[in-house]
Amino acid sequence: MLQRCLFPAAGYGTRFLPATKAMPKEMLPILTKPLIQYGVEEAMEAGCSVMAIITGRGKRAITDHFDISYELEHQIDGTSKESLLDSIREILNKCTFTYTRQNEMNGLGDAIYKGRVLVGEKYPYGVILADDLCINQDGDGVLTQMAKLYQKYKCCIVAIMEVPHEDVHKYGVIEGKELEDGVYMVSNMVEKPDNDKAPSNMAVIGRYILTPDIFPILKTVKAGKNGEIQITDALCKMAEKGMVIAYKFKGKRFDCGSIDGFVEATNYFYNLEKETNK
Repeated sequence: MLQRCLFPAAGYGTRFLPATKAMPKEMLPILTKPLIQYGVEEAMEAGCSVMAIITGRGKRAITDHFDISYELEHQIDGTSKESLLDSIREILNKCTFTYTRQNEMNGLGDAIYKGRVLVGEKYPYGVILADDLCINQDGDGVLTQMAKLYQKYKCCIVAIMEVPHEDVHKYGVIEGKELEDGVYMVSNMVEKPDNDKAPSNMAVIGRYILTPDIFPILKTVKAGKNGEIQITDALCKMAEKGMVIAYKFKGKRFDCGSIDGFVEATNYFYNLEKETNK
């Protein structure tokens, strides 16, 4: 089972300005929980107990959230509101949080490379992008599904979903051969291709299991799309050696980095909670 999960959380969240001027986008709430807490809970379900978070300037709210607030605890001690902290208390009791900063916004690949000091260079680790909110009401969470698949293939795994062909330019896209239902051996990956040049409509979303041998590749890979170090480019080099699997996960994914996706997720979780409380 996985023990460590990396959360790149240094981005500015400019699509949500002015809300994200002073608040990290990862702390935007879906109902009563911030996005990053949903991600941490998904990682816990997959067996992770070490949460490694890549932060940046102005992200202190994340570290404060995953810490004890003595004043707040004292204020609501013994009241009906005390139970509202049960979920975060469980996280704090079961997990260790470590942090480092990405001083410059040089892309997801650079953020993951910065995380090597937190996750180590011996064991596989999960990667969750908090603004990709995933849920599977019918069974295991997405990272748990991927962790079980890792036990079989022992290589890097990326989560994928089919997207409309007119939207492929928004994603990293894979090319590969299906090994079993929903599982592909990746032969090529392209970051945000032109719609007419995409190798498929199978898009990578913000869930990965990576092996530590990706770190030497990230150290040497050159800046790609948008002048950033792309994790897609590093994975593409590993795919050349047959070391990357793509998995069409079971469940729903909400792009909470966009206003439409954020509103859709809020409505979905609100209706889900209403059904649960009936």
